[in-house]
Amino acid sequence: MAGDTTPTLYARLGGYDAIAAVADDLVSRLQADDLLGRFWQHRGADGLQREKQLLIDFLCANAGGNLLYTGRDMATTHRGMKIDETDWRRFIGHLRDTLASFEVGVGEQEDVLAFVESTKGDIVE
Repeated sequence: MAGDTTPTLYARLGGYDAIAAVADDLVSRLQADDLLGRFWQHRGADGLQREKQLLIDFLCANAGGNLLYTGRDMATTHRGMKIDETDWRRFIGHLRDTLASFEVGVGEQEDVLAFVESTKGDIVE
């Protein structure tokens, strides 16, 4: 039997451009949130753009795309930010809303949420 022909999550989500659009929408929602916006205060435009690009690369690489993520691991990146359970739940709500607004399929939404939830232990203090 030949290799697995099941499309990657990256392909099922629509590839780089679709993931970049979702990431851009998500970060905009997070920045505008009354609770979560504090994490983006006092950052320059260049730093924000770099952060979005790292998010895109991280998501693409972990969804099975051929991009290389060169950023730090999640624990190092989020250490000291004091992200708590309330922040996490709010973030997940925005992620769900973003995926729904892009009409991402239910199966793909579940796969994205399962992956994101797998990073919680490294992010929530």
